[in-house]
Parts: sequence; C-alpha cells; structure tokens
Amino acid sequence: MKRREFTSLLIGAVACPLLAHAQQPERQRRIGVLMNRTENDPESLARITAFRQGLQQLGWIDGGNVHIDIRWGADDADRERKYAAELVKLEPDVILASGTLSVAALQPLSHNLPIVFVGVTDPVGAGFIDSLARPGGNVTGFMIYEYTLSEKWLELLREIAPHITRVAIIRNPDNPVGVGVFSAIQAAARSLRMEVFPIDSRRNADVIEQAIEAFAHSPNGGLIFTPNASSMSAGYKLIIRLAARYKLPTVYPFPYMVTEGGLMSYAANVADQCAHAAGYVDRILKGEKPADLPVQQAIKVDLSINLKTAKAQGLAVPQALLAQALQVID
Repeated sequence: MKRREFTSLLIGAVACPLLAHAQQPERQRRIGVLMNRTENDPESLARITAFRQGLQQLGWIDGGNVHIDIRWGADDADRERKYAAELVKLEPDVILASGTLSVAALQPLSHNLPIVFVGVTDPVGAGFIDSLARPGGNVTGFMIYEYTLSEKWLELLREIAPHITRVAIIRNPDNPVGVGVFSAIQAAARSLRMEVFPIDSRRNADVIEQAIEAFAHSPNGGLIFTPNASSMSAGYKLIIRLAARYKLPTVYPFPYMVTEGGLMSYAANVADQCAHAAGYVDRILKGEKPADLPVQQAIKVDLSINLKTAKAQGLAVPQALLAQALQVID
C-alpha cells in the first residue's frame, strides 16, 4: 500500500468516530413538575423560580440540556390525578412533586419513575416511603413540617391575642394532610382550653364568607389558615379581607400573605426546599437512586408579623414575639 493511501485511511479511521460523536449531541433530559398550586399564585412563581435557579447553578438549563414540563394541580384531587397522568405519559427522567396530593397522584402510576417531593408533611404515614433515612422506593424529598407544628400555631395566636378561646381552622378535607393537621390542632387545643372549628377551603367564596361571618358572631375568635388549604379556589385574599373585617387574629401559611395584609405566618420556606430539591434532581439525573437519598426535614421555620395589621385589630405584639420574627412589616 502506498504511503499516501495509508495516511488517508488512517485519517479517515480517526475522523469517522469523531464525526459520528459530533453528530450525536448529548440527549436533552426531561423533568416533570406537578405543583399543588395555581399558576398565578405568588408562591407558585417563587417555587418554580427557585427550582430553575437551583438547576441552573448545577449546569441544567431549561430549554438547553433539559426541558421542564409544568402542571398545576391546585391541590384538587381530580386535577392532580389528571395532570399526573399527563406528565407520566411524557416519560420524564424525574418529576418534582409539590405537596402530598401531587405525590399521591403520581406514585401509583409508576414504581420506577423517580419522584422528588417538597412540601409534604408525613411521607411515611402517607405510604410514600419506608423511612426518612432509607426511603426504599422511587420517592424521596423534603418535608415541610411535622404535625406537632400545629400546637405552635395555637400558641402564637394565644401569645398575640391572649383573649382567644375559639379558633376556626381553614383546611382542605380532600387532602389527607388537612385531616391530620386538624386532628393535631384539636389535640393541642384541648390542653390549651381552646375550641376549634373546621372550615372547608374547597367551598366557593360565598360559603366560606358565610362560615367565617357566623364564626365571628361569637367573641374571642381567631383563625388558622393551614398550608394544605392555601390554594383554595376562593383565594387567600378573601381570608385576609374577612380577618380584617371581623378583627380575627390569623396565622397564615406563607410570608407573602403577611406582606399583603395578613397578621402573621409561621412555616417552612417551600421555595427554599425547591432550590435544594434541584440538588436531588441533579443527582438522580447523574445516576443516583431516590431510595439512596434520605428524606430531609425542615430545620428552619420562619415567623413573619405585620405590625400595621396588628394595630388595626387592636393587638399589642409582645417584644418577645417580635424578637423571634424573621420579617416584621411596619
């Protein structure tokens, strides 16, 4: 064989694999997101933004090497199941699930599809995982709080308004967490000599308004707006408006509700959990299994207080309570 022919063959042998590699770029990965909120909710924007930013810091760019499909379940069992089925059909590499109903809708559809959750209260009791340290299946993630936090909500109401003896609990009875939270609050209320009354967040605005108006006719009342009810169809602004009208001290599930006129909130930051969840998604995309990633508990719960609202309701906020607050709105 002539030297020129040999050289041509050698170059071709080297170039062909390189050319083939250049023609086969890395596969775009797919991430599904099932949010238990509505798309126009401020908390929804905060969570999605935090998740995208967390992914970007790890080298995953939406529309680049990864594609994100989002569905909004609004904490409604039927919608959650519908959108869960849609996402699973898209065959994503992993799904971020926000809230208990989202995980409950997704898990029966596949025992192999990795699911990373945020904002779930009791993943062991719900049957999502075997244990916090060893999830054991295709699901892992970040807890929002334990049921014992419910007692703290009552204590906060009593601290800011010592006269309170009756508390209406706005909860979603279609969500198992709503049932569990109400039971925990009931148990804590007995030791504090307080009565509790449930209000169904899935009802329409008129029914909710009538229920709160009837509750407010008797004295010494307050409200707890539970996190599982926060995507209520009537909207959180209705609760803020009614609480102001009837001067009902109220604990809310998210700080932005305090910014918009609510009295106070005490809860874990789920948007922050979404940022951390991006780290678990990254590890799964790189080959790790949910079963090997321990469920993480919220280690920080933030208190926010609106002093303007407190003044309008004739409440003097104790200095000890102000000292605990991460955010104080004048």
